[in-house]
Amino acid sequence: MTLPLRDRVALGLAAGLAGSGLALYVRRLRAVARAEAGYLRGLHDTAALSQAAGAPDAVVEQVGRRLAETLALRDWRFEYGSLLGHPARLTQDGEVLVDRRPWDVERRGWPEGEIELRAGANGHYRGRFLVRPTPGTVPSRQVRLVAVTLADQAGAALDAA
Repeated sequence: MTLPLRDRVALGLAAGLAGSGLALYVRRLRAVARAEAGYLRGLHDTAALSQAAGAPDAVVEQVGRRLAETLALRDWRFEYGSLLGHPARLTQDGEVLVDRRPWDVERRGWPEGEIELRAGANGHYRGRFLVRPTPGTVPSRQVRLVAVTLADQAGAALDAA
């Protein structure tokens, strides 16, 4: 039995749409895999510098550049050993706090102004990155955790010095 032309066209159209959707999904997966490989490469490179350099300032500088790439920052700076003021803060678990209350980054975007990302190791606070995200960027929790790990690497380098 042969399908009427109208049914064959509809079936062909449905198959084409399904194929296009699958191709789009595959492209998204590839983009995510490339981004994750970049994050891993950045963490590895920073860890290697930290172990080889013996110059914690070089590690802080590299971490700052990696943070700028990872979080799409407009600007960043590092303060050694200072906790003055109460800017919004990116915590160890990837949450953002504003006035010590959780801020929904996925829904609301980054809060206004600088955001603090502390750098420490072995229970010792060594300093903090103060970052200014590019307006409109909304990094996932996974990306924010990569940023926290990078800051920890700077803290470890400073702690070892």
